[in-house]
Amino acid sequence: MKIRLILPVLAFFMAGTISAAGADGIRKTESSEDREMDRFISALMRKMTLEEKVGQMVQIPANFTTGPAVRTGNYIKAIEEGRVGSMLNVEGVAATRKYQELAMKSRLRIPLIFGKDVIHGYRTGFPIPLAEASSFDMEVIERAARCAAREASAAGIHWTFAPMVDVGWDARWGRVMEGAGEDPFYGAAVARARVKGFQGEDLSDTATVLSCIKHFAGYGAVIAGKEYNSVDMSMGQFANFYMLPYKAGVEAGAATVMTAFNDFNSVPCTVNGDLLRGLLKDSWGFDGFTVSDYASLGEVVNHRCAVDRKDAARQGVMAGLDMEMSTGCYADFLVELVRDGSVPEKFVDDAVRRVLEQNRLGLFEDPFRYCNEERERTVIGSAKSREDALYVAERSIVLLENENNFLPLSPDIRKVALVGPLSKSRYDMCGMWSCADQSRVVTLYDAMMERGVDVLYSDGYDLGTGELKDTSLTMSYARQADAVVVTIGERAENSGEMRCRGDISIAQEQQALVSMLAASGKPVVVLLMCGRPVIFNEAREAAASVLCTWWLGSESGNAICNVLWGDYNPSGKLPMTFPLHNGQIPLYYQQKSTGRPESSGWWHSRYQDIPNGPAYPFGYGLSYTTFEYSAPELLSGDGEDIHAKVKVCVRNTGKYAGEEVVQLYVRDDVASVTRPVKELKGFRKIALGPGEVAEVVFDITDSQLGFYDERLEYIVEPGRFTLMTGGDSVHLRSVDFTL
Repeated sequence: MKIRLILPVLAFFMAGTISAAGADGIRKTESSEDREMDRFISALMRKMTLEEKVGQMVQIPANFTTGPAVRTGNYIKAIEEGRVGSMLNVEGVAATRKYQELAMKSRLRIPLIFGKDVIHGYRTGFPIPLAEASSFDMEVIERAARCAAREASAAGIHWTFAPMVDVGWDARWGRVMEGAGEDPFYGAAVARARVKGFQGEDLSDTATVLSCIKHFAGYGAVIAGKEYNSVDMSMGQFANFYMLPYKAGVEAGAATVMTAFNDFNSVPCTVNGDLLRGLLKDSWGFDGFTVSDYASLGEVVNHRCAVDRKDAARQGVMAGLDMEMSTGCYADFLVELVRDGSVPEKFVDDAVRRVLEQNRLGLFEDPFRYCNEERERTVIGSAKSREDALYVAERSIVLLENENNFLPLSPDIRKVALVGPLSKSRYDMCGMWSCADQSRVVTLYDAMMERGVDVLYSDGYDLGTGELKDTSLTMSYARQADAVVVTIGERAENSGEMRCRGDISIAQEQQALVSMLAASGKPVVVLLMCGRPVIFNEAREAAASVLCTWWLGSESGNAICNVLWGDYNPSGKLPMTFPLHNGQIPLYYQQKSTGRPESSGWWHSRYQDIPNGPAYPFGYGLSYTTFEYSAPELLSGDGEDIHAKVKVCVRNTGKYAGEEVVQLYVRDDVASVTRPVKELKGFRKIALGPGEVAEVVFDITDSQLGFYDERLEYIVEPGRFTLMTGGDSVHLRSVDFTL
């Protein structure tokens, strides 16, 4: 048995009670970095009536909703009376100015905060977040968020409900498209990059927006991958596989955190005091404000954890929910709850102070500083935005197959049979949760024509029904062409919120079309457009080459063409495992050791009718060049925090310059609890010319070796560890290390 070294990182969920910096769970402000701001807000709050305080805790939608329709009442009057703190889905300088002018009629002239789901770009569309995560490049991910903030803020938006940092193991869950995939270590790195991209170095910069970490907590683990479902897990499971990206986002300075629809430890997250006051505000020291997801406070009644909306309002404010989105529980009942003694006013005061402190945006000094028509006209859709979108889109593409090195296409290939209506669909290339201007999306067809390619285009299948069409014409074009490029996959509305699927297979008709085209004798390149891992076994076996292009946004066509013809050598890696069969789901690489692993013969953990392994593992992605890895070498540490170092040499053995993501995995060989067979604990993206060699060194510290127990105490147990390096989670070489 190993000796357990307990590191005092967290104290939380002790006997089910709130662990508090103050026993009441209220944040203390005496150490505020900005004392002038503190004095200003204190003076303002002394002037506020209870009704005006509660108003700051109310967010109302202006138009488009992301859930069931809700009652908003006379919101014009409410804004003028200072009874609204934030508005949802107001965008554009003209609209935001109109509503802000209403707020300036209120007694205290407290500005409104305008929020919107700016998930992957604004009017210039970027790849969906899961695609961006394929870059394994934090500069790329930060760059995408920075551009989204620049454009959204130019439209008068102050706050985005992003990034979604939920870890997703179940590809049936449609919202995996919004996250960074299945790994908590990688998800934490992406969370930090996105928060930094949205918020920049200084929120008073009008090119930044408030970020929002969501969905707190554990939403990626909804049972059966079904939206709005329950979550059931141990605290150790939560801490080691789901918690890290939330914590990383908070530590990166995220201004807000959104609660999840699900329950956690049998309490709905929106009214879960252990999560909101205990873990988030007290243990982590979060000093921003919390907001419910759309209508989730009122839905506590549907969870059967509140008698009615009034009871839900009481539970929300007591738990630490600072702002309610849309259902009006706070607006209708919170004043009464304070006056009848059901809710101490100090809880309202704490919430209001947190909201008002977002004056970091500078709205008190100038409520209209985000209402600049010239900036809106010149920034949104600018050449800089398009350049950024193309750069990120190229790096989001993953090469899955390349038989006989058919790609990149030779410059001699000028006549291409382009098959599949997805190659012409601006709507679908934007992806779900898109704000993009669809009229300015460059489709694959557009880009090929602009490139001077002789395009023989055929739909091949109906985009609505999936049925094959124009088969004779399609096959005729294939026989005439130098190469065949066929787009298959999902439509944009097939992944995203409320887009869960029991079968993630690509339509059989589309796969059959690939087989037919391959029978023409011409090499077939499959472009897989999707928002989640998908199953396409027939198509991938028939094709010469497969590129996973996800949904890439406004510069989709140009990015795909640049990769097809080798102007950019694909460097993406899969942030989620692609299953072989639906029956394997949920499938992820960090499986725990079992008593009967696969190596133990017939009587082991397996299926009778399908294999255990995936179609493509986590971290997988090919290049037009090849990379050779040396065996990892163990080096001495610094005698203090760095226990050891691992060095691996990587050589570009091909004829193209390329980028490779060097990955470090760690296995705790003997532990006091069951641990995964491997866990990603480091990655580095390097660029190498033909014949070049790079040395990559990873530090081995407590953060790579330990784990959280059921009490959320971080433990490092001395003993033997296996350290593994390679280009994906399967093809690895190892070295032993003893702590």
